[in-house]
Amino acid sequence: MNNPYMPSRAVINEIIQETDTNDVKTFRVAFQDESAWETFKYRPGQFAEVSLFGVGEAPISITSSPTQKGYLEFSVKKAGVVTTALHQTRVGDIIGVRGPYGNNFPVEDMEGKNLVIIGGGIGLAPVRSLITYALDQENRSRFNDVTIIYGARSPGDLVFKWELENWGKRPDVDLHVTVDRGDERWTGKVGFVPAVLMEVAPKPDDCVTVTCGPPIMIKFVLQNLEKLGFEPRQIVTTLEMRMKCGIGKCGRCNIGKNYVCRDGPVFTLEQLSQMPQEY
Repeated sequence: MNNPYMPSRAVINEIIQETDTNDVKTFRVAFQDESAWETFKYRPGQFAEVSLFGVGEAPISITSSPTQKGYLEFSVKKAGVVTTALHQTRVGDIIGVRGPYGNNFPVEDMEGKNLVIIGGGIGLAPVRSLITYALDQENRSRFNDVTIIYGARSPGDLVFKWELENWGKRPDVDLHVTVDRGDERWTGKVGFVPAVLMEVAPKPDDCVTVTCGPPIMIKFVLQNLEKLGFEPRQIVTTLEMRMKCGIGKCGRCNIGKNYVCRDGPVFTLEQLSQMPQEY
């Protein structure tokens, strides 16, 4: 019987500095044992437990897409013991990866509809997997218009800058990037994400929206989406609160009868409205 707590060894092949302050890095890794890919089949929105041997492990969303073969990407903000240790690794170092865990974005329910993706800061990481999946050549015809609204506190805090540039060049993507405060280099939009959402004003007809970011941003984004006429079942978000074991055993992330790591982290606003307000 396989031990669910046993990670697979993965080698770090690339490390990308995302922010000017270097507090967010993207790690591209690959399993040392090729057979690990046979059991690690993931969907956009899922997460993995990433471990540093002798230090600990942490649940981290998978920011790459399953359409990108041969590697996984994790974008990590330095915030605790494990993530700080991960930031100190180098290319060639070995980490542990177990999973994938959690549910995923309801991509089948999104087919044939317009997608509005709203992210803030490092919150773009989990939804980037969905964006890459939807924009992949094999999947693009399954989805209608794709609108992306993304913001950060400052230009230096924007993540996936190369990806933003690529999305901005695509004729089939309506991209809106904003910052709370500009600087001498910034020539783009300045404004909070919820306000930009109201400027863009996407129509709720045949549309699904996905949002992830700081709690205060999500709070006002959800309010504004309802003002725009979106129904709770059309609004998808993610919770990553207190997740630890990843398999619904340790009891740290339960909200009522639901475990965020097992039953989430992806929920519709309709589902959240039926759960205790403990998130």
